[in-house]
Amino acid sequence: MNGIINVLKPPGMSSHQVVSFIRKQLQTKKVGHAGTLDPGAAGVLPILVGSATKLSKYLMEENKTYVVELTLGISTATQDASGATCDMNTDFSISPRELAEALASFQGTILQTPPMASAVKVGGKKLYELDRQGISVERKPREVSIYSINIMAIWSEEEDQIGFGTRVLLRVTCSKGTYIRTLCHDLGEKLEAGAHMSHLTRIASGPFQIAEACTVEEIASRAAQADFDFILPMVHALKDWSKAKVHPLVEERIKHGNFILPGHLLDVPEALTAGDEVVLLNIEGDVLALAEIKKADQLIIQPFRVLV
Repeated sequence: MNGIINVLKPPGMSSHQVVSFIRKQLQTKKVGHAGTLDPGAAGVLPILVGSATKLSKYLMEENKTYVVELTLGISTATQDASGATCDMNTDFSISPRELAEALASFQGTILQTPPMASAVKVGGKKLYELDRQGISVERKPREVSIYSINIMAIWSEEEDQIGFGTRVLLRVTCSKGTYIRTLCHDLGEKLEAGAHMSHLTRIASGPFQIAEACTVEEIASRAAQADFDFILPMVHALKDWSKAKVHPLVEERIKHGNFILPGHLLDVPEALTAGDEVVLLNIEGDVLALAEIKKADQLIIQPFRVLV
């Protein structure tokens, strides 16, 4: 059983718990996920089954899109709603224009300092483990990219002014490694008002969209009926890659990581040159391997990640 499940993770369930749940439903051990979602967050969590676990590295690199609610005037120790309130600012007034200008300043490549309540390792220990011991350590800022950040709604007591308790709903598309809670916290600092992330939903992770995601209840129901159509083929995760079907006689070479020649390809959507990467498929369209076009005495196609 190999493939990817687009899971709609519910709030209150950790990513690890979703993996355990899928293992139980499929009765298989080789299961992983492609990008952690905090327990309090909801949304798209790609789950990799069998050989698809070898694609984790590539799916982790994909961009993510979130819908996030931030609450102004309240800062928390964890930068989200789960943490204790560490500061409260009830005396500020911001115009919608000032909010929009502040948001615009975060678009592009920015530096983020990972929060203490995160899985980043410092000195071999995860930050959240140190945080639970009451230990705070220096963290190095990291570059992340915010590709777009848009206001979807504002809930405020005043029609024209934003003050304490105002909630702002944002849609954010960003690179891997972006901490949305930190984005909310830093925005609060920029506005000199304080803020925290009060809710988070991931609506897209690479090619996986929330509209096509399966709830854990749906998965349990269908698995009980031996209906596993919710497991997507591995090629679904490789939409932006060039793809080529190969002659059946060279499948064994590919399975052992041996190179093949361009003449062994049955179809190529565009011309391939040295340095290109391609997905090798069997004649049924199933993924065999990821490969690189290399120049030796002639062009060869060298698998670097065998998936069968």
